[in-house]
Amino acid sequence: MGLIQIGKPKDGDLGVMTLTLEKAVNWARKGSLWPMTFGLACCAIEMIAAVSSRYDIDRYGAGVFRASPRQSDLMIVAGTVCRR
Repeated sequence: MGLIQIGKPKDGDLGVMTLTLEKAVNWARKGSLWPMTFGLACCAIEMIAAVSSRYDIDRYGAGVFRASPRQSDLMIVAGTVCRR
């Protein structure tokens, strides 16, 4: 596993980089993706459903969500994120 820079973070972003779904999917196609999910409110239920047998994201190589950021390639934050 290694770090791949997809886009350049803007100054003052505190190390957070956002990207479009299209760029994330194209990056994930290069190899097996190990996602980490961080669910907020009801959106976490949808992330759990995405791993179920009905939608079967395992066929895309992303079947097991990792428990820690060190083991994952992509962190998915599902829900509303606000800065107070």
